[in-house]
Amino acid sequence: MKKLRIFTALFFLSANAFCFDWPQDEIMSDTFFNYFAHIRGGVVNPSIVFSDSGEVKTSGAGTVTAVLSEHDEEGDLFESTLGNAVIIAHEDSLVSVYANLNSSGQEERYGLSEVETAASLGSCGSSGWQEGNALLEFQVIDLKAKSLVNPRVLLPRFGSELPLFLGNLTAINKKGAEFSFDAARRIPSGTYYIYCAQQPVAMPYKTTIFVNGAVADSITYDTLVSIDGRLCTGGRKNYPSSLVYPDSKRQLAGETAIPKGLNKITVSVSDILGREKTLTYTVEAY
Repeated sequence: MKKLRIFTALFFLSANAFCFDWPQDEIMSDTFFNYFAHIRGGVVNPSIVFSDSGEVKTSGAGTVTAVLSEHDEEGDLFESTLGNAVIIAHEDSLVSVYANLNSSGQEERYGLSEVETAASLGSCGSSGWQEGNALLEFQVIDLKAKSLVNPRVLLPRFGSELPLFLGNLTAINKKGAEFSFDAARRIPSGTYYIYCAQQPVAMPYKTTIFVNGAVADSITYDTLVSIDGRLCTGGRKNYPSSLVYPDSKRQLAGETAIPKGLNKITVSVSDILGREKTLTYTVEAY
């Protein structure tokens, strides 16, 4: 039997909003190994992954509801992809997950127990299915909304943000025809998916498309939801991850209708602090 202890203590304690503390000390926001909703290993990342080693601590008070161990007891037949991990239920139907920990034997240490903010969970390690210098994997789940929450919207802001890059804008219509805004300024009218280049490391918090000065579409990476078994963006439109990341080079900025005539198309990407990069093109649609 896999060393997984599930406890019956997922509470809905209150509807009052609250924020988390950082699960590690002195974390600079420009030093993450991987950001929430960024592509990682060919799939969309439901967590933030840290690259700094150190002690891991609880981000808020709550109840330990599950403990996972790196291996099972029957010869390592079934490995936990999260490695050694602790799962804690908090107020507001939120659950925090601390994965890729060094420590083992958390079942005996915690069991069904209440923990306070900043309680030690040991140190981060390499027990999970990670790559490169990936260490602590921190995930937040909203049980009531049935969504994955970007942990950064709940955490205090520290440090600088990595600069965002905006370029290689392309438009793909419903027939699959593709047009690069750098090369084609005259295109058929219709509805298009607008793509920009993927960020090499950082992740935009928001992408917005303006057509003739009006907002046509916006994607905010504050939540991810599961629809028919596929991770999708939350918000006004639920874009599946396969549409957000059609290949290893592009990321969806949004969808828009481009009417006949001259149109000013502006694409904006912004970080979690609201700092923007924009590109504007004048396109003639026929």
